[in-house]
Amino acid sequence: MLASRLLSILMLLQARGRMSATELAAQFEVSVRTIYRDIDQLSAAGVPVFADRGRSGGFQLMDGYRTKLTGLTQSEAEALFLAGLPGPAAELGLAEILATAQLKLMAALPATVQPQADRIGARFHLDPTAWFRGSDPLPSLQVVARAVWSGHYLHLQYRRAGETDARAYKLGPLGLVLKGGVWYLVAQNGKSVRTYRAANIYDAQVSEEVFARPPKFDLAGYWGKASKDYEAGVYRASADVRLSQSGWARLDLLGPYVTEAAVGTAGKPDRRGWVRCTVPIESLDYGVRELMRLGEDVEVLGPPALRVRMAATLDAMSKRYRA
Repeated sequence: MLASRLLSILMLLQARGRMSATELAAQFEVSVRTIYRDIDQLSAAGVPVFADRGRSGGFQLMDGYRTKLTGLTQSEAEALFLAGLPGPAAELGLAEILATAQLKLMAALPATVQPQADRIGARFHLDPTAWFRGSDPLPSLQVVARAVWSGHYLHLQYRRAGETDARAYKLGPLGLVLKGGVWYLVAQNGKSVRTYRAANIYDAQVSEEVFARPPKFDLAGYWGKASKDYEAGVYRASADVRLSQSGWARLDLLGPYVTEAAVGTAGKPDRRGWVRCTVPIESLDYGVRELMRLGEDVEVLGPPALRVRMAATLDAMSKRYRA
């Protein structure tokens, strides 16, 4: 463990330059005192590490020093080949570059590791698109990716779902996210940060104006919070229902968010095995459509308006089939 951490500290200093003891301690989840001891051991081993004092100080390697300890283990090489599976890379316009990089990586690997790493492409395939739906047309994704990478403003036309006319935007690109096979652009619009579906972006152009990215912006952190807020905002109402054992088993048809809410509110099964719980719904119409997916294994108890709407829908269907 210690040897691995020492090597990792060395590689981090080589890749990033100066890093403070506090940053290194947070990276490896150890105390600052432990980092100081690790630095002492690196120095004792002949690694030219020196420290700058002061508020902006930290540890760094002597200028021009490069370690040769860059060999990949078999597991590391396999992980890199897994990360480079085709699909998203092709959509970003990186398929040829990725293939060339993989060839160079394969050539650089030890002979004992090459056969195992080469098996990845033959045994694993990444298909990020959900069942029964094709990939979104992405007329501007590669242009958007260039703006994200270069740090320049984007000028684009964006058409929201259900709208016929597109609107012009000037956005500061913060990152791209692939969620369930769908690409999203996270960008700064004025003083706010918003999410835009890449398939709805048209006529994108990279501006010559440099975008000053907020230094503390965390893409992964933003996306995690935005995803939860979106789900909570979509489900603006709830339904009180009873589910049979079969209905409970098929609750995942309504999605993980609904399932989690049902589990958290479920009471004890009655004598027939039916369970009463609360499930989130977007609206009355949406609630009828979604809950009918469970067929006769669900009973809506409330709100009254939803129960009336469900009864009216079932009555109309019954009359149609009896006729």
